[in-house]
Amino acid sequence: MIRRFDSLIARTILVSLIGITLMHVLSLWSYELALRQEIISAQDTRLAERLVSIRQSLASVPDERRDEVAHQFSSGPLEIHWSRDRSTIGSRMVGGEDTERLADVPQRLRALIPGLAPDDLIVAAPDVRGDPHLAFLSLRLPDRSWMNVSLFAYRQPHTAAHGTLLSTTLMALGVIVISVVIAGWLTRPIRLVANAARALRPGNENTRISEDGPREVRELAMAFNDMQDRITRLIEERTRALAAVSHDLRTPLTRLKLRIEDIAQSKAPDAAMAEAMTADISELEQMIDATLSYLRGEGQNETPRALDLTALLETLVDEAGDLGQPVDIAIPRKLVVFGRHLGLKRAFSNLIQNGVKYGGRVRVSSDTGPDVVHVHVDDEGPGIPADKLEAVMEPFVRLETSRSRVTGGVGLGLTIAKSSIEADGGRLTLENRPTGGLRVTVSLPRTRPSR
Repeated sequence: MIRRFDSLIARTILVSLIGITLMHVLSLWSYELALRQEIISAQDTRLAERLVSIRQSLASVPDERRDEVAHQFSSGPLEIHWSRDRSTIGSRMVGGEDTERLADVPQRLRALIPGLAPDDLIVAAPDVRGDPHLAFLSLRLPDRSWMNVSLFAYRQPHTAAHGTLLSTTLMALGVIVISVVIAGWLTRPIRLVANAARALRPGNENTRISEDGPREVRELAMAFNDMQDRITRLIEERTRALAAVSHDLRTPLTRLKLRIEDIAQSKAPDAAMAEAMTADISELEQMIDATLSYLRGEGQNETPRALDLTALLETLVDEAGDLGQPVDIAIPRKLVVFGRHLGLKRAFSNLIQNGVKYGGRVRVSSDTGPDVVHVHVDDEGPGIPADKLEAVMEPFVRLETSRSRVTGGVGLGLTIAKSSIEADGGRLTLENRPTGGLRVTVSLPRTRPSR
């Protein structure tokens, strides 16, 4: 049964139908109740006015004609008699449910007949249950005679049941039609996203969704398009990484092949040749480790937390000093940022080592804002051409084209640093210093960045 309503359209129709039908039935019930009360009140008013009119008419004719005139006024719920004495039929006084059935006729009569004494109006209920009479009313005339009224039950107002059923049925059909149209309109963006997800292929621009409509629809479309862009970039980066690795691996492998052939042709072992082969193998290991680390996105699975950036940077500077590298630091005693410790440590290590390799001397400094910390890594090297500042942060892009293990590196240092810093909500920028050298600026949030 549940699976029959597993679509948004079916559930929208069901909820709308139940809700509106209940509200319709309740509104009809309350309307009929209020209408019945209004009709009864109007009947009581007309009855009271009619009794007053009959009383005045009886008082204006001679005694011998009063009973005849009273009979002439008898009609509908009224049976009227005149006599010198009050009728004794229905001696039980009205009270409880009888008072509710009789409503407020006695009160209205007293309001319409000024000076009516309490014993000038007597209302009694029938003695026998099932009696068609609603009540017996005795009203004293000005000459002390009595107008005795047998009051039959009113005809209760009612509405046709088939009218209520018809209106409810028509409303239910209208709700179904409107719900189908509205639900189809509301779920159209979801169907578009589902179709686009099925057709998603790298480089297929036809799967992008138009970012228009209500706010929730726009957010859904923007999220899908953003996801598609990230997937496309990821595939492009991985493809570029594999292409670069396959190209770079050919050089040391070719050298190894030639050296192995030389060894096979040589009769005496060559120490220099063995050392060169060892260096080629180390280069291969370095390239493979760096590439695998980049492809795995190491450090991004670490849980972000508040950490002391000053302690992290001082540790890296001390390690560089132990290796004899000229690295200075000038930052406040305590800088707290929000990020991944291992990822940031590797990022700053890459930046410092790049500065030492290409700029000789490195200086680490900082300035802070209310919500962000800026760390500057300055070197004294030749800098980077302005048109290459963005390109060098792409994977496997190197300004040194010889692809030498000594000078060129693998081309992933800045890329890994940029990825780690952006994963923590930060930003990495490069700029040439006016006095010479390159400045790398890392901006990190002091608190958890909003996603």
